[in-house]
Amino acid sequence: MESPMKSAFLTAGRRLTTLSLGFACLMLVLSACLGMFQIVTRFVFEQPAEWSEVLIRFFLIWMVFMGLPEAFRLGSMVSIDLLHRLAPKSIQRILDVVVALASLALLAVIIWYGWDYAQRGKVQTMSGLEDISMFWAYLALPVGAAFAVVGVIVNFLEPQHRELDTAQ
Repeated sequence: MESPMKSAFLTAGRRLTTLSLGFACLMLVLSACLGMFQIVTRFVFEQPAEWSEVLIRFFLIWMVFMGLPEAFRLGSMVSIDLLHRLAPKSIQRILDVVVALASLALLAVIIWYGWDYAQRGKVQTMSGLEDISMFWAYLALPVGAAFAVVGVIVNFLEPQHRELDTAQ
C-alpha cells in the first residue's frame, strides 16, 4: 500500500515533469516557427533577420533542459537497462540507488555551476538582441536540472525500465 505522502509526491512529480515537457515542446514549436521565418526573410525577401538565429538557439537550449526532467522520470537518461535486467533482483534495487545518487550528484553540479554561470552572464547580451541578457539563456541549466531532480526521485520511487522495449 502506497502512503498518501508518497502518492501525493508522485502525482506532483508527474505533473511537474509533464509541465516541463510541455514547455520543452513549446520551445521546439517556437524554434521551428522562427526557423521558417528566418528562411522566408532570408531567401524570399532577401532581408535576413539576424536576431532569429540567436533566439532559435535560446529556445533550443531551454527545450533540451526542460525536456530533461521527463527523460529522467522515464528512466531513459542512463542507459543501464540491459545490466538492470541481467542483474539478480537483490542487485537491481542497489543499482537503482547508485544510478539515482549519481544522477542527483550530476544535477547538483549543474544547478550549482549553472546558477553561477547565469549570474556571470548578466553582463553579457545576446548578439542581435542586445536588450536581452545572457542570464536568461544560462538560467535554463539550473532550472532544468532542478526540475530533473524531481524526475530522478519520481523514477526512483516508481522505477520504469522500458528503454530496451522501445529501442530501435
